[in-house]
Amino acid sequence: MDVLAKIIETTGFANISGGNLIMIAIGCVAIYLAIVKHYEPLLLLPIGFGVIAGNIPSLATLPIGVYDTTANGFGQNSVFSMIYWGVTSGIFPPLIFMGIGALTDFSSLISSPKSVLLGAAAQIGIFATFLGALALGFTDLEAAAIGIIGGADGPTSIFLSSQLAPHLLGPIAIAAYSYMALVPVIQPPIMKLLTSPAERRIKMKPPRIVSQQEKIIFPIIVTIVAALIAPGSLSLVGMLMLGNLMKESGVTGRLAKSVSTSLLDICTVLLSFAVGASTQAIRIVDGVNVGFLTPKAIGIFGLGLISFAVATFGGLIFAKFMNLFLKEKINPLIGAAGVSAVPDSARVVHHFALQYDKTNHLLMHAMAPNVAGVIGSAIAAGVFIGIFQ
Repeated sequence: MDVLAKIIETTGFANISGGNLIMIAIGCVAIYLAIVKHYEPLLLLPIGFGVIAGNIPSLATLPIGVYDTTANGFGQNSVFSMIYWGVTSGIFPPLIFMGIGALTDFSSLISSPKSVLLGAAAQIGIFATFLGALALGFTDLEAAAIGIIGGADGPTSIFLSSQLAPHLLGPIAIAAYSYMALVPVIQPPIMKLLTSPAERRIKMKPPRIVSQQEKIIFPIIVTIVAALIAPGSLSLVGMLMLGNLMKESGVTGRLAKSVSTSLLDICTVLLSFAVGASTQAIRIVDGVNVGFLTPKAIGIFGLGLISFAVATFGGLIFAKFMNLFLKEKINPLIGAAGVSAVPDSARVVHHFALQYDKTNHLLMHAMAPNVAGVIGSAIAAGVFIGIFQ
């Protein structure tokens, strides 16, 4: 009977809490959205499964969780903790950026340099949310990590929170990826509110043809300028541009293919799963509950939604402002693509414009501020690192 009692004590059934059940249900919802609704399946499916795995309770002596690094007093690390180390050390996000760079065509941005301004304007969501988080009582480091959600860039959010506020990494990452998946839901109402039917029908000239030489020079110049502006952005912007240079150089096609497929997929799966597994319902650190089901963590989701809305607002308003001075008017809808959700935001802009004119194709025009937003959010993260780390 003693042996039987000990066996029962080691099961998850004996240690599970209501919070664990809630988080497991959230993980199941994420998997449902990924499979049935096709909302960011490459991210939400491993995140959702990670949430389930991270909330399976166990004895303190069992090294199975992402936070178990000294189990049994022998310095034994769990398998999940070693994967999670790739997240907290900041390794996975830059590798993902390199893969994204190898997949990205910056031709639209090169052909329309003024689109950089739209990508920069959308970053107002980051700094507005930073101030809002400070007003709600978050520390400087926590507010900076939360603010980057406004860029709608998951890897950048994870990278910054791992450097400044690792105890909030789970909620921040889940919020960032959730809003990336909800771009088609969040942005259209704001675009409809801030633009007129006539503005939505504005047609833009096709982008000019960009030479191969321009494509090769571009990532080199961007890396130098961005790193000089914000040295802390070098890890992200440098790897993004390295991947793009491998793609455009014409001499490293095999490397570009490897980092944009195998390496990108591997890092995405490991990062997404580890982030999901870090969302324990209750986690006590120095006598304080820093788990997922806390008012602070829930407040992050509210701030993240506000930041994403403000970023969309900033891009749209600045596009309308630019039209006051431009002879060739731009369609202000492309300003909404200044957030970093590539290419989802550009696609949303494209399909929204088609509702008012079936011949008005804005995808390539929207991609310019969209990729500019990726660079902008990485630079914003570098600014915060330089100030607070």
